[in-house]
Amino acid sequence: MNASRIETSPDRYGVIGHPISHSRSPFIHGEFARATRQHLVYDRFDVAPQELAVRVSALFQEGVRGLNVTVPHKESVIALTRELTERAQLAGAVNTLIALPDGGLRGDNTDGAGLIADLHHLEIGIAGRSVLILGAGGATRGIVGPLLAQHPSKLVIANRNVARAEELVSTFHDARISESIPLFACAMDALREPFDVVIHATSLGLQNATPTVDPVIIGSHTDAYDLGYANTGTPFMRWAQQHGAARAHDGIGMLVEQAAEAFWLWRGIRPETAEVRRLLSHSGERNKP
Repeated sequence: MNASRIETSPDRYGVIGHPISHSRSPFIHGEFARATRQHLVYDRFDVAPQELAVRVSALFQEGVRGLNVTVPHKESVIALTRELTERAQLAGAVNTLIALPDGGLRGDNTDGAGLIADLHHLEIGIAGRSVLILGAGGATRGIVGPLLAQHPSKLVIANRNVARAEELVSTFHDARISESIPLFACAMDALREPFDVVIHATSLGLQNATPTVDPVIIGSHTDAYDLGYANTGTPFMRWAQQHGAARAHDGIGMLVEQAAEAFWLWRGIRPETAEVRRLLSHSGERNKP
């Protein structure tokens, strides 16, 4: 029996993005597989936007059973799915693709679940606190609903192009998700007050940059959180710390927690995350290839 198991090809999974070489998802899912005794491999696939449809189709035709999706594909990949889960439909963004028995693809979004799990782990409360999200792209779309479910006192989405933030706010108003919670859109250069929680959700960290925003958004009580992650802290974390934030965290914990949710969707087993978190807490482990 052991011999037949060894001869069986492992199930294939991976992550698509552009760029993707920095991704720690292969390490995370590899650890999950070892811990849960799942026979699988997980790879990175650098997919340029103009190649998205062709490459995704080819990967699944080659036998890949599931893909994680990151910048810049979370919204555009929706067109390739046959069905969406409720949370992916509400978010208008997909970070997890699942192969269906008939050859189609199901799109889901585990970002919000991952963020909330990490905020709980970090003891960053949302209930009754003012929350600001910087950015209105695919990453933001996946976290607005779960954040509203935590009952903040208000939630503001700020974006350089305010029309995109307004469109996102309208989506959640129309879905009657935030009827009792103030939800606003704002231009980044119009922010003039501190917030209790500031979440950075743009892709500028990949360019070693931060949004152009008035540091007044950071108060001495502010919890700053970057959805991105880096070996020595992200540019946004350093910016928030320089302007007096009470705490600043990157999104490595969110990455682990959303990965655990995706793993459960693919394999029907929910892995424990504590050991992977411990391994990634060592700064030298984060950016290994």
